[in-house]
Amino acid sequence: MELDKFIAEWVQDPAGVKETFITLKTLLESLDATDLVFKTRPGVTYSLRGVKNTQSKWPLYVMVDVIDDDPADRWLSVCFFGDTITDPDELGDLVPGGLLGEDGHCFDADSPEMKDFLVAKVTEAHSNQ
Repeated sequence: MELDKFIAEWVQDPAGVKETFITLKTLLESLDATDLVFKTRPGVTYSLRGVKNTQSKWPLYVMVDVIDDDPADRWLSVCFFGDTITDPDELGDLVPGGLLGEDGHCFDADSPEMKDFLVAKVTEAHSNQ
């Protein structure tokens, strides 16, 4: 599988975000009615998308992008449609029209500290679709 190959070949991780990516992948695999889609654009992004197959309002409920502009120092951008999550502490960035042409809410992870927060946001987005 292309996703497993990507993970196996991702050896440089000075930011420590590979574990967060694997945790989010494992979470997505465990959530009900979730299909995974993996899109690759080497040198730009590797995008893991969680699609809830029991609804049709949104084409996905989370996009976990591994930003690959510097393969030796990758980081994550985890995005949701604006109305599927809350962000009372304003840790994320609003991206008007930036998620498949719709308003998105993105959280950047360039260290492992965001892992638990991102797990909670993915779970929240899944439950709100």
